[in-house]
Amino acid sequence: MTPDPDPGTRPGPTPVPEDDLTTIRVDQFFPHPPGKVWRALTEPGLLAQWQMPGSEDFRLEVGHRYTLTAVPRPGTNFSGTVDVRVLAYERERMLSVRWADAHAPRPADWTITWTLEQEGRGTRLFLVHEGFDPDDPAQMMARKIMNGGWSSHVMRALGNALDRM
Repeated sequence: MTPDPDPGTRPGPTPVPEDDLTTIRVDQFFPHPPGKVWRALTEPGLLAQWQMPGSEDFRLEVGHRYTLTAVPRPGTNFSGTVDVRVLAYERERMLSVRWADAHAPRPADWTITWTLEQEGRGTRLFLVHEGFDPDDPAQMMARKIMNGGWSSHVMRALGNALDRM
């Protein structure tokens, strides 16, 4: 595999400008093949090892709904309960889900898309979390918290789950 002379031209999700306050973008390499990463993203027993409680109710079926629970964060208007709906998937390539806060006074409506690309013997995993309202201070606080969470905690937990598989 020849090195990519310009990583910005690598096929994959459309790059999100750093100043796009509506979106979080995470780009993470895992030294595991795409099939293994896909299993960690879509098999309920594996999801439960690294994602919020409720992920064990996931089914890889467009339209399937389930509920995730987390610690409420009143300063961000996050109730702690997330209604999730599977929007689309392409086996071992892409998974897109909708997250909506179940009980917030002004509920967020976000789309989270995972895209997998083989890179050598491993997988480049892209996460795009879209739908933040830049005019809503609570959503901007949520974006700040979630950006850090996706980039560090979630990717580390996913990596640990992959290492245990």
